[in-house]
Amino acid sequence: MTAQAVTEQPARHAAVRLYRRLGRLGLIAGSAGNVSVRTDRGMVITPSGGWPDTIDAAGLAGVTLDGVATNTVTPSSEWAMHAAIYRASPEANAIVHTHADACTALSCLNRGLPAFHYMVVRFGGEDVRCAPYTTFGTPELATLAAEAIAGRSACLLANHGMLVHGSDTDQALERAVLLETLCRQYLLACAAGTPRLLTAQEMADAQRRFTTYGPAGQGVVGTKMSV
Repeated sequence: MTAQAVTEQPARHAAVRLYRRLGRLGLIAGSAGNVSVRTDRGMVITPSGGWPDTIDAAGLAGVTLDGVATNTVTPSSEWAMHAAIYRASPEANAIVHTHADACTALSCLNRGLPAFHYMVVRFGGEDVRCAPYTTFGTPELATLAAEAIAGRSACLLANHGMLVHGSDTDQALERAVLLETLCRQYLLACAAGTPRLLTAQEMADAQRRFTTYGPAGQGVVGTKMSV
């Protein structure tokens, strides 16, 4: 499904609301995280060193997907990673990257999230991959992240954090919360013993069940841009 990009002003307000909600939920601490929303010019993204409780719509950076600035605000150091995801994932309209505790802890083990729980299929596959470590804010990280999230809506970044995208800002937030919850549950299970992993058939059965899950049989995902 091709993303329906919005004009820059509503995208700015949507991004600010998303960023603040992540901060209130404790998924972003200080400036350790960033969000973006696709626009008809490229994207708007939180600024370098930004904090959720101080940001406003005018304080967001505008960047094309080729890296050309459309205003004077310095974008997050991870702008190239966001741009790579938008280029590779036409269904993505909003991206969340955070250093949330459980996601980051699992990423520091250089491990992805396996099929320990049927809810993992909500990210589009039997697992959530972990991209190999490389320095933050580099083109190499952008490439590795795009590869790790291919065919999925989430991935981990080794020794770094997590990355999710959604068709709208609400879905991106929902996926960020779900990924942090599942990573925390997986780590708790590992601390108690060896989790039983679901089989490919069990995960496929769960995926089929999700096609009729939600209001009025809407299934797993929505497509409307939330601004």
